[in-house]
Amino acid sequence: MTEAERRVWQILRSHRMTGYQFRRQVPIGRYIADFVCHEARLIVEIDGGQHDRSSPREAERTGFLQNQGYRILRFWNNEVLANLDGVHETIAAELGRLTPTQTLPHREGGLQGENNVHSNDTEGAPPSAS
Repeated sequence: MTEAERRVWQILRSHRMTGYQFRRQVPIGRYIADFVCHEARLIVEIDGGQHDRSSPREAERTGFLQNQGYRILRFWNNEVLANLDGVHETIAAELGRLTPTQTLPHREGGLQGENNVHSNDTEGAPPSAS
């Protein structure tokens, strides 16, 4: 693990990311993601000079991970080392956005995953005429 990866991992593993749990070096298909939060469908990648974001191989990898439902945040090593607080804020802001499982409209006008979802709701059931 690089120094930049160690620093990001310290933030992620200490649950300072609003209660979300991250794992590191997670296999997804034939790829290994640096840090993954399955609950939020978020991958955090820390890239060194060996990663060419414009290469066909990297584009294929990104496409595969996105097709699996993940959002990807990428940071350069030097970005992490120079501005760890900014990296932390960016990850926290992304976690604050709606996750894919929260985007379905709820019959009462809210979103699933918000406080107005009742435990007896059945996903996909038509609204009752009460």
